[in-house]
Amino acid sequence: MPAPATAPLRVCYFNRSYWPDTGATGQLLTELAEDLVAVHGMAVTVVTGHPITGEQLPGRETRNGVEIVRAAGTTFSQRRFAGRATNYLTYFLSALWAAVRLPRQDVTVALTDPPIIGLAALAARPRRGMVFFCQDIFPEVAGLLADFHSPMVNAVLDRLNRLLVRRAARVVALGDTMAQRLVDGKGARPSTITVIHNWADTEAIVPADKHNVFAAAHGLGDRFVVLHAGNIGHSQNLDAVIEAAAHLRARADILFLFIGDGNRRPALEAAVVERGLANVRFLPFQPRDQLRWTYASSDVCLVSLKPGLAGYIVPSKLYPILAAGRPYLAAVEPSSEVAALTTAHGSGVLTTPGDAGELAAAIVALADDPARRLAMGIRARAASALFARDRQVAAHARVLNEVGGRC
Repeated sequence: MPAPATAPLRVCYFNRSYWPDTGATGQLLTELAEDLVAVHGMAVTVVTGHPITGEQLPGRETRNGVEIVRAAGTTFSQRRFAGRATNYLTYFLSALWAAVRLPRQDVTVALTDPPIIGLAALAARPRRGMVFFCQDIFPEVAGLLADFHSPMVNAVLDRLNRLLVRRAARVVALGDTMAQRLVDGKGARPSTITVIHNWADTEAIVPADKHNVFAAAHGLGDRFVVLHAGNIGHSQNLDAVIEAAAHLRARADILFLFIGDGNRRPALEAAVVERGLANVRFLPFQPRDQLRWTYASSDVCLVSLKPGLAGYIVPSKLYPILAAGRPYLAAVEPSSEVAALTTAHGSGVLTTPGDAGELAAAIVALADDPARRLAMGIRARAASALFARDRQVAAHARVLNEVGGRC
């Protein structure tokens, strides 16, 4: 008689953001979950929330093979702390209730939206263990909140993060610096940590001609476009970008383009109006299938991170930039993952975080040196192969199979 077929590994992810959210973490988790089903034959459930847009979706549905359980929760504006905190708490409580009622999973996986969601992944009582997929390290990241500071809350978040890394069968870190932060600052055991970078779909995002439909529709074809794409939040030094634009207002050929949304966008737009900057433009998030053309419409991209956050956050926007074969300016600390990758591959230019004058000078230097930009773009695309979607998803699958006893 043939041997009985092995049942698929049952995996459940916990994270507030998932399809159709436009945030980077939600989109990455969507790709990961769907590929684990389609390519790696796993049975995947995601316990997520309703989109912050307020769109009400079914409480349960299956999309591309992934079972989606939408925990009830508020969808207040994220622009104020009270709204964010209420959204986090109501999602967490509902997800916790869903966790204890789910069929037993082989492995549960907790991301960090919100940072306490790992407690729900533990409450689900996985048969083989919980994986802590660390997208951000708390409470250090909580220090970004300009409208709320609480030593008591920070102490609680620190203790919870230490608990999660201690109870996790494996911890996934987004880079070597983050892994070291977890060991030094949270007491993680080095033997439990696996470094897996975030990724871009290198088949969907490829180098393309700057003169395309998107560029034509927005009048970008004859401008030197400096692009910041993605979340416009507290973790970046975007005030310095506006200041750099002010330095370069006399260069009519240079345009600063922000594509996306976030807590800091209204303040940045107000600063642009107040200073009368005609060389800065804002556009909303673009559909995922248009990313190839939005990046192609740029001449140089921006990656930035506030000082003190190296390793606590790893900007995921770097990976689609590499896939698109675009040079970039990285205003990051030398110890950050972005700096290490940039130095190793020669795919961008490093500048000092917060130094608007240095950033402006670096933009002018690249604007006036097309040969250098071309060479950097070629190296960026070559580097993107290391962070391709299929490669990184396969690394996640290996971790899950190891924890699930399938290796």
